[in-house]
Amino acid sequence: MKTTPFTDTHIALGAKMHEFAGYNMPIEYSGIIDEHMTVVNGVGVFDVSHMGEFWVKGPQALAFIQQVTSNDASKLPLGKAQYTCFPNETGGIVDDLLVYHYEPEKYMLVVNAANIQKDWDWCVSHNQVGAELENASDNMAQLAIQGPKAQEVLQRLTDVDLSAIPYYAFTTGTFAGCPNVIISNTGYTGAGGFELYFYPKDALTIWNAIFEAGKPEGIKPIGLGARDTLRLEMGFCLYGNDIDDTTSPLEAGLGWITKFVDGKNFTNRAALEAQKATGVRRKLCAFQLQDKGVPRHGYEIVDAEGRAIGHVTSGTMSPVLRVGIGMGYVETPYSKVGSEIFVKVRNRNLRALVVKAPFRK
Repeated sequence: MKTTPFTDTHIALGAKMHEFAGYNMPIEYSGIIDEHMTVVNGVGVFDVSHMGEFWVKGPQALAFIQQVTSNDASKLPLGKAQYTCFPNETGGIVDDLLVYHYEPEKYMLVVNAANIQKDWDWCVSHNQVGAELENASDNMAQLAIQGPKAQEVLQRLTDVDLSAIPYYAFTTGTFAGCPNVIISNTGYTGAGGFELYFYPKDALTIWNAIFEAGKPEGIKPIGLGARDTLRLEMGFCLYGNDIDDTTSPLEAGLGWITKFVDGKNFTNRAALEAQKATGVRRKLCAFQLQDKGVPRHGYEIVDAEGRAIGHVTSGTMSPVLRVGIGMGYVETPYSKVGSEIFVKVRNRNLRALVVKAPFRK
């Protein structure tokens, strides 16, 4: 298994470790619920160094990004980030990702850990405009410091005014004495906070400084288990569960990042544009159980008569709401907020209501 600069630290702290996307990653430390609530109410630190980072440079950088991604990167100012996806040629999604406009003619793509090689191969094979591509994944480490107290803790370690970095914006500065750290007001938890990108040689210096600075706030390391429950309470998609090579961005409710603007001829645009015009047969919806139980990935969703209408893609017991919540694809008429659906759990059909995400307001 691959490691991150923090793997030995996780093991020394007693984390439960498990393989994830080829990496030896911490799943939990003190328990998923405790870690989840730490992030919701205070501040927690995630090792996300397994994520992939690609640089796109040169005069053709924007043209390349416009060709391979669904969102309109021409509207992305310097110092801002954008959520988008790589559409494939058959109506699905290669991956979802963030695009950072780092400098004129220089962008950073942040992709999912499980898809680094697939995404890199996709970018190289679809680089028809001659953009300069660099896979920097092995030369970059990343921490996500999340929660309502994250800014207060991190501000003690940098002269950069963190309050001046809006949501989905970033800057580069010195952090904990380490230069050239990308400080990004992004995250996957809905609890606020920042993501830091830095060289692996600075990893332990930055980790130790953050935990020392956060002692008064009760800062804790957080595993991937709580990362999943936090993102699900916000209704954020997880690649491999809620979106994949077979799911259209329009089916997944990602029409807002699929821009059919003049001059942007991205992969499979014509088919997706036609799909938008005719409508989709299924949609990803968020639902909350009305009966006691926990929905899980792969469970069947049925109507009141027991007819199969879809399946659960993500589900859990919400640590904040203390009820079963989930997301899943259902036939389009059942995707409207307020619709009654049923999740098959063993031999029971548990009643659920379609709701508008996020679950955690």
